[in-house]
Amino acid sequence: MPEVLDYEPLVISSKGFKEEPLTAIQEEILQLKKERNAVILAHNYQVDSIQRIADYVGDSLGLSYRAAETDADVILFSGVHFMAETAKIVNPDKKVILPELEAGCSLSDSCPAEKLAAYKEANPGTYVVAYINCSAGVKALSDVICTSGNAAKIVERVPEDKDILFVPDQNLGQWVAKQTGRKIKLWPGSC
Repeated sequence: MPEVLDYEPLVISSKGFKEEPLTAIQEEILQLKKERNAVILAHNYQVDSIQRIADYVGDSLGLSYRAAETDADVILFSGVHFMAETAKIVNPDKKVILPELEAGCSLSDSCPAEKLAAYKEANPGTYVVAYINCSAGVKALSDVICTSGNAAKIVERVPEDKDILFVPDQNLGQWVAKQTGRKIKLWPGSC
């Protein structure tokens, strides 16, 4: 059974795994993992058959921590694009594999880097706060990256004279605005 990440403020509870024999494909994946010195990271949305052979199961932030700490040569990320991109950012010299290239995230996809760049060009001086569930391109254009657990604290530290744009999650941005009392422009993204 994989280790389930447990850290504050984001706690991942274990669903428990059945003690059924592994399938032939699961056995083959584990053999390749061993041969290639790989670590398997699985998002908690993955099905049990994937979670059972993962080294770690958790949310995108927790798995990013594990990616940063690994000694493995290869990181196999069973998640979506932005998660694998984040693993590569924290491990530029390691091979990061995303098994399903079509695995996308509607929230991340709602904020293309090109559109954010155009917004910034039209609105110079805007302070961009990006929720971590976004592409590497959006992260690069942002002034700061936050998680759901620290978004309000991050926004409270933005200088009062700055116009704030929160991307890509308008729902989290609305919540942060209510918590902080700050005026925040919201990117129209949600999932």
